[in-house]
Amino acid sequence: MDADNEDLFEKTRLFRGFMDRLRKDEYHHWRRTICSPSEGRVEMIDPFTGQKRNMIMMASNNYLGLTTHPKVVQAGLDAVKEYGAGAGSVPLLGGTLEIHRQLERRLAKFKSCEDAVVFTSGYGSNVGCISALLRPKDVAINDRLNHASLLDGCRLSGSKLVAFKHNDMESLEHILQRCARYYRGKLVIVDGVFSMDGDIAPLPEIIRLARQYGARVMIDEAHASGVIGANGRGTPEHYGIEGQVDLVAGTLSKGLGGVGGFVATSAEVAEYIRFYGRSYMFSTAMAPQVCGSLIAAIDVIENEPELREKLWRNIRYMHEQMKKLGFDLGNAQTAIVPIIIGDNEKIFNMARDIHRAGIFLNSVFYPAVPKRLSRLRLSLMASHTQEDLDETLNVLADVGKKYGII
Repeated sequence: MDADNEDLFEKTRLFRGFMDRLRKDEYHHWRRTICSPSEGRVEMIDPFTGQKRNMIMMASNNYLGLTTHPKVVQAGLDAVKEYGAGAGSVPLLGGTLEIHRQLERRLAKFKSCEDAVVFTSGYGSNVGCISALLRPKDVAINDRLNHASLLDGCRLSGSKLVAFKHNDMESLEHILQRCARYYRGKLVIVDGVFSMDGDIAPLPEIIRLARQYGARVMIDEAHASGVIGANGRGTPEHYGIEGQVDLVAGTLSKGLGGVGGFVATSAEVAEYIRFYGRSYMFSTAMAPQVCGSLIAAIDVIENEPELREKLWRNIRYMHEQMKKLGFDLGNAQTAIVPIIIGDNEKIFNMARDIHRAGIFLNSVFYPAVPKRLSRLRLSLMASHTQEDLDETLNVLADVGKKYGII
């Protein structure tokens, strides 16, 4: 939202008026306040009544429920007792604690790489890594549906930013052929699991094409780590090609249940990123209790496969039942389940009714997705019970029929 006015803040007044209208119509579902851990059911303060209520949480990325796993919580408590509440400095100066080194080693092994760099946010890891490596004479070749942090990193680097059609290898090869003549370094960047569609990148073919045309490959494993692959190690493990991706990045806030980001890569590239990644250089190091919890989370992922198995039972059940009801889920394959509608007015009304019925889910509009593909989005977790899933399906069926979606 912009304003043709000399006052810099005029746009904020216009935006506030727009948001107030949404609140009045019960269409404003952003920043709803939760008063309990992020599990299958949550206590929240209803923004329209001001009252506490219990809701089924279908908007959290706590896929394996690790935010409240006893081992993960205890490891965080132990770390804060040993190291204190903060690191005290940036990593390159006085902020690297032994527990940071431990986390880096665990992440590198988990991702089948030589080394790993840990950032305080997933956004920061993508922006820092890409802007450190790319230069104005280089080209960043992105899947059209890549996360915003990847695109921002490319823009900050000053490199040429181009996009290929989503998961379309013919489009990717055409761009690689064209770019080979005009640019120096080439980096192909994809999400492992796409955050708005829940589908998986065809990584083996991407790597083959990149090698053929002299490009490097970066994958963002934000929604894949802990979730896909036989042992939860992500997209490369899913395809049986671990150790073949040049840059494996991601958040630590979803499947691993904490906060932060990482880039796993070769030892020499990791060292370079530490000195040229501005979001790493100029941010205080990750809090030690977060490190402790994340190390424990990796232990749980490796030693308690039943959590991932429970998640995938929930995924298969919901995909099957929602398709039977007639919802358009696009090409969803994972815990992210879009209900593609393409009509903003219907989405506003459906989201309002779903909220009233006690289901906490998200609405997604342009520019997060193309205008014709606006949607509702569910995120499934291992902590969802069968009762949670069936109650959600009943509400979705009623609302979908009411607005002519199914």
